[in-house]
Amino acid sequence: MTSPTVRRRIEEILRQEAPQVLGALVRRFGRFDLAEDATQEALLAAHGTWQAEAIPAEPRGWLIRVGYRKLIDLLRAEDADRRREYEWLASDPRRRDVAGAFVTPVARDDSLELLVLCCHPALTGSSQIALTLRAVGGLTTAEIAHAYGVPEATMATRISRAKQTLRRAGARFELAGVDDLDARLTAVERVLYLIFNEGYTATAGPSLVRVDLTSEAIRLARMLVAARDDDPEAQGLLAFMLLTEARREAREIDDVLVVLDDQDRASWDRTLIEEGSRLIEAAWERGQVGPFQLQAAISAVHVNAATAADTDWPQIAALYLWLERLEPTGVVRLSRVVAVSRAFGARRGLALLDELDRKHALSSDPLTASRARIVRAHLLDEVGEHSAARAGFAEAAASSANEVEKRYLEERARG
Repeated sequence: MTSPTVRRRIEEILRQEAPQVLGALVRRFGRFDLAEDATQEALLAAHGTWQAEAIPAEPRGWLIRVGYRKLIDLLRAEDADRRREYEWLASDPRRRDVAGAFVTPVARDDSLELLVLCCHPALTGSSQIALTLRAVGGLTTAEIAHAYGVPEATMATRISRAKQTLRRAGARFELAGVDDLDARLTAVERVLYLIFNEGYTATAGPSLVRVDLTSEAIRLARMLVAARDDDPEAQGLLAFMLLTEARREAREIDDVLVVLDDQDRASWDRTLIEEGSRLIEAAWERGQVGPFQLQAAISAVHVNAATAADTDWPQIAALYLWLERLEPTGVVRLSRVVAVSRAFGARRGLALLDELDRKHALSSDPLTASRARIVRAHLLDEVGEHSAARAGFAEAAASSANEVEKRYLEERARG
């Protein structure tokens, strides 16, 4: 029987290698839709075979070879109008040489090309995000659906249509010759930001954090900065991730959520803080401030406060107001409510929350409803309306699918 340690190692390898396998197959065949299906089948095959036998010395090569065979099977299974593609494939002996076909691609990291492909302009913004989270971020369809407050079947259909759209658009797997590369890289930055946030506070599961996702988002953001060293927003994005990630270890202790004021600041990662601070200072000097730089600046204010009481909340509130003007989303508005309440009192925060709720329906929007309930419950508790606060915490706990957050909210609901 396979030990839990080996199973975890297999799952870790599969998550790490999946984008590389997909990238290699798309590069070889130019068919994202079939390559994605073949990759999933290769991952399933590896999961069973490696447990029964052993993890191969070259797992990526093993996966690519199996994915290659699966993709050929899928091509063969297609109807007559796909036959020409198979004949093209079969006509070249190099493409039939499964054993030796991927010597060079095995060592290549295709993540950035895969990200740009997933952010093709033929796709809607929501489809870009869904496809990237699935293909590069490694989230399951169920996890993506939960993050966006839609049924799993709806998200599966959205992803399937996105793959079909890429095929119809003739999307190519390469950076050279992409006319709208700047626009696509802006979309890539947005998607990486969402992947990081999903990892930093998981929407579901037993842990507050998914380190696999935050680590992958940071790795990809580093790659983006290396390729775009003249892009202050890419630097701002990486700075935000590093400054936020620096606090990760202090947020959850023994499966218990630790709020910011109660965190042990000595345990914050100073190396990440120093690197993130250098990045945001360099980006800020360019004078082209965008949303990611503002969020990095907010994180910098937090990590540079010696104690919770030393936090410059008025400055954070001002930065959130600036951010809201650039990016008027529900999440940003709720964050500004928190900052205003910490800077100027809970009653002022409640008044702002009521005003924003009237104008933007924060309490009924699936993306912000739960967070709006939590913010309101905290503020009600601060002004002494404890019964209403407990009811709000209980309502938020009932809708939370993250076990750590749920326990915290249930405890607050008990008073």
